[in-house]
Amino acid sequence: MKKLLVLAGFLLVGFGGTRLISTGERQPHILVFSKTAAFYHQSIPLGEKVLLHMAKEKGFEADTTKDAEFFSDERLRTYDAVVFLNTTGDVLDSDQQAAFERYIRNGGGYMGIHAASDTEYEWEWYGQLVGAYFVSHPAIQEARLNVVDHDHPATKGLPDVWTRTDEWYNLRYVNDQVHVLLALDEASYLLGDGNPGNADHPHAWSHEFDGGRSFYTAMGHTEASYSEQLFLDHLWGGLQYAIGYSDSPEIQ
Repeated sequence: MKKLLVLAGFLLVGFGGTRLISTGERQPHILVFSKTAAFYHQSIPLGEKVLLHMAKEKGFEADTTKDAEFFSDERLRTYDAVVFLNTTGDVLDSDQQAAFERYIRNGGGYMGIHAASDTEYEWEWYGQLVGAYFVSHPAIQEARLNVVDHDHPATKGLPDVWTRTDEWYNLRYVNDQVHVLLALDEASYLLGDGNPGNADHPHAWSHEFDGGRSFYTAMGHTEASYSEQLFLDHLWGGLQYAIGYSDSPEIQ
């Protein structure tokens, strides 16, 4: 039976079920990074709490921070994946950027949520890691997403057409080597200014990059997203990929 959790007034269905298996003496360990140098998303505290709760239920460890000093070789090597949770603007200096590049090249994992693509516009390597940069968005509204790949852990269990409410990003795609998982149906919502009118509008994807693994989802603006079970399942699957457990056996 799934557990219930109340965070900041939101009722969450617990993650239950599958847990990660450690491949050695330690459990997987992730860092949730949410520094902002531009727009601040009010959903960040709830997102942090949800990811910490996910870690507890799924059998891995998680730290949360807004401190860019975590981006050193010594600290990063202790993490299996780093999550950029609604980061914005220029959040790392040149030394910290270099440390993160080395981390990914040594097999580290990355997961970007929503405004992670509204981050580090002058750092070309980061744009390639994420796969796209934020351009603009219309008003928050309901839209439809089409599942492109049902076999990926981030999309398993999703309906063929997933209808939900969020802030829908218009994106400038900078890496055409990503594996698209979800595409936004532009006929299902009001596009707003700045949308290039793509017939194909990728909105979540994964790819191997520069020795590591990257998963990005453009969703996750609203606080309500973090009490939506399908979205939480989507994040959990993306995190499994980033950690490198997407093909691992699971405990039911």
